[in-house]
Amino acid sequence: MKLFILILFITAFSQAQVKDDISVVQYTAGFASEMSLDVFNDYNTQTLYIEKHPKIFKKENIKFLPTVCLYSDGELIVKIESGISLKLPENCREILQENIDVLLEQRF
Repeated sequence: MKLFILILFITAFSQAQVKDDISVVQYTAGFASEMSLDVFNDYNTQTLYIEKHPKIFKKENIKFLPTVCLYSDGELIVKIESGISLKLPENCREILQENIDVLLEQRF
């Protein structure tokens, strides 16, 4: 029982950290294309796979794979979906960076 409670706590804690501050989260699957999040290493980044985290996908209302979301302190700022093409828009990085720049400007 203690192990179960510990696992639940760790899972909840790790998800909360993903969305703290400025976070870029990619929701994808093994069969879908992925975008490298390396350019956003100054922020919290994570790639989640539907095969490993189906409950999170349902909770976050992820309908298309891949989907990339930008969060600020847990609040969804922008959601970029692939649609039926299974590919993110070519300007996905630019959209994310523009929104990150606005968030950073608002903090100062």
